Amino acid sequence: MEDEIPGSIGTSASLALRLGQAVFSVASLLFMCVGVEFYAYTSFCFLVTIKGLTIPWSLTLAMVDAFSVFVKRPSRQVQIIFIIVIGDWVLSFLSLAAACSTASVADFMITEAGSFFCGNKLCSRYQLSAAMAFLSWCLSLGSALFNLWILPSLY
Repeated sequence: MEDEIPGSIGTSASLALRLGQAVFSVASLLFMCVGVEFYAYTSFCFLVTIKGLTIPWSLTLAMVDAFSVFVKRPSRQVQIIFIIVIGDWVLSFLSLAAACSTASVADFMITEAGSFFCGNKLCSRYQLSAAMAFLSWCLSLGSALFNLWILPSLY
């Protein structure tokens, strides 16, 4: 059996990365959606949509990782790893774009518009949502890089 790369699919580190992605995505979604009229701004809707895609993706792969860790037999099928790599990279780029757009709109609302668009409490929730989205993206990028790293060794 080849050496396992920590963070690649089927390892306990990958399980931790996936659970972290899900937790930060849920936090970002909650800060954005609960009691906030996010639908007035396109970038906020984009963040909600991407986080809505990221949560089931991360939780599904976390279940695969949990199964692989408990059975102690990681799946090393090239087609499955390739699909996971593509999905991770697509969601990673979309998550970065959503986090950046949310952060830029929240910054504009605070610095340029003052309290005209949102109060202090509302703007801070937008900032917290963007921060959680960035943390989720960092973990998503880590997963994507680790799985991309293991892909050539399977051929």
